[in-house]
Amino acid sequence: MIIRILDEAQSDLREGAQFYEQQSNGLGLYFLDTLFSDIESLILYAGVHIKIDGYFRLLSKSFPFAVYYGLDGDTVNVYAVLDCRRNPNRTIEQLKKRRI
Repeated sequence: MIIRILDEAQSDLREGAQFYEQQSNGLGLYFLDTLFSDIESLILYAGVHIKIDGYFRLLSKSFPFAVYYGLDGDTVNVYAVLDCRRNPNRTIEQLKKRRI
């Protein structure tokens, strides 16, 4: 299984890391380590998660973030990594912009 983190999802990860780094020194790096670990788990568990608006959704184990991904053969495409604390309507709009 190959995992591709698309540009928008990489931007989401940077934004999340910056937010947490402002909260506490080193927390941004911990956020990235944790989210990358969650994403790497898709090598084994891709496709078992609930589908939301056409995307599979993996909830992070340590942070209130969701990883939205799709499957294309043996490739996992990560489209978004979004904060679950935000307005759900914003999440829906973000996902529509990144349509599979």
